[in-house]
Amino acid sequence: QVQLVESGGGLVQVGGSLRLSCAASGRTFSSAVMGWFRQAPGESRDFVAAVKWGFGNTYYADSVKGRFTITRDITANTIYLQMNSLKPEDTAVYYCAGNRYGVGFSASDNYELWGQGTQVTVSS
Repeated sequence: QVQLVESGGGLVQVGGSLRLSCAASGRTFSSAVMGWFRQAPGESRDFVAAVKWGFGNTYYADSVKGRFTITRDITANTIYLQMNSLKPEDTAVYYCAGNRYGVGFSASDNYELWGQGTQVTVSS
């Protein structure tokens, strides 16, 4: 059974940076697309970024384009989310997720595998 474990969340001031990591462990890891989502209190779980595991194509929500960068390390079965120029509205629990078939990567319903989440708080 594959597990996703996030790390790297924390408290940061406006304009600061954080780097989130998501490591996949277990017997088999075969997600075509890995993504990051976030959920603020009382809000829906929203798409942030995704990366195609094989070719490395990346996709971003408009709200984070130019500030966030998603990357993957194939040998380590790990993805990262570098977050720069953070804003208070980026405050949320961030989840990494695996999408086995790589379709509809911006919709959380298409992801079968989820991590436990890591809190990111941006203070003003």
